[in-house]
Amino acid sequence: MRVCYFGTYRAEYSRNQIMIEGLRQAGVDVIECHEPLWRGIEDRVQVASGGWMHAGFWWRVVKAYARLLWRYRTVGAYDILIVGYPGQYDVFLARALSWLRRKPLVWDIFMSIYLVALERGLDKRSQFTIGLLRRLEWAACRLPDLLILDTSEYATWFGKTHSVPTQRFRLVPTGADDRVFHPIPSPMPKSRAFHVIYYGTFIRNHGVEHIVEAARLLADDPSIRFEFIGDGPEREKAQEIANRYHLSNVTFVEWLEKAELVKRVAQADVCLGVFGTTPQSLMTVQNKIYEGLAMAKPVITGDSPAVRQALIHSEQVYLCERENSISLVEAIRTLKGNPDLCRRLGQNGYRIFYDKYDVNHVGQIFASHLEKELLSQ
Repeated sequence: MRVCYFGTYRAEYSRNQIMIEGLRQAGVDVIECHEPLWRGIEDRVQVASGGWMHAGFWWRVVKAYARLLWRYRTVGAYDILIVGYPGQYDVFLARALSWLRRKPLVWDIFMSIYLVALERGLDKRSQFTIGLLRRLEWAACRLPDLLILDTSEYATWFGKTHSVPTQRFRLVPTGADDRVFHPIPSPMPKSRAFHVIYYGTFIRNHGVEHIVEAARLLADDPSIRFEFIGDGPEREKAQEIANRYHLSNVTFVEWLEKAELVKRVAQADVCLGVFGTTPQSLMTVQNKIYEGLAMAKPVITGDSPAVRQALIHSEQVYLCERENSISLVEAIRTLKGNPDLCRRLGQNGYRIFYDKYDVNHVGQIFASHLEKELLSQ
């Protein structure tokens, strides 16, 4: 099977890298036809906030799609055209190209950019833009032959929000890139503090403020320390809380290169997932959860039906109440006081990751959906 991975998708984003590499490991010939359009998260936020109305943005769009079409001329024959994440704009052009070649079109939606925009409060900046984005996504969902998401909860949300029948979706778990995230020996002195680590983009659905509040509640215990790595819209708020209470058990670190990040995670006793209650947070099993499992680390994250479908509480992951700092404190204290539980979580989490959620298995699941779609044509 030969597929063309098409669009202005984020080439550096873990979802796209895992899906493309997974297909290749499953024996699929993947040709990438990609042209960058976005300059980063802030660029997308600015455009969604009304920047799309400026002529400069549309000139950028025209140039990007002209280059993309030029690349497409050299792709050659393929069996399926796949649009990567995010592809809400790319799907329209991809549909025309797939019709011309009479090939099926598959779109890895992965996340609703309309929902992401809502959760970032962009509706407060431009109601018109948010309404337009919703209509665009509604139309885009109707074009592909097959739609890909990571959880059944998200498929249900698309059904309710955009009236897309759930049977049009196929599920491919998020997983993690085990070429990067894997166990690394890291000798730890017995006298050191219990090291709790969060890393990520400090977005609302991570519930970072509840982690900082947990650190405040544990401030009188010098044997527990928190490390926050990364940057994003909620980081300033998290630092303000830490500064207000003069928390000496909290450290903030800027974004690290992946190799250095992996070393930091290897030195941690516990990895933290997400604790917010936004729809996006509740409907997905975030990449950072799988990355912790891939490194054989005990992971604490907020409870949700999506997480419980993928992992077993107290066996492969440790769950606590969301937006509840006291519940998170109890979870941290439980793991700190029970080395056997920590060891079991790390071992079992690692085992299920390599049984179901590594790049190879993600690729096999995706390839199976594509093969069935080809047979149905």
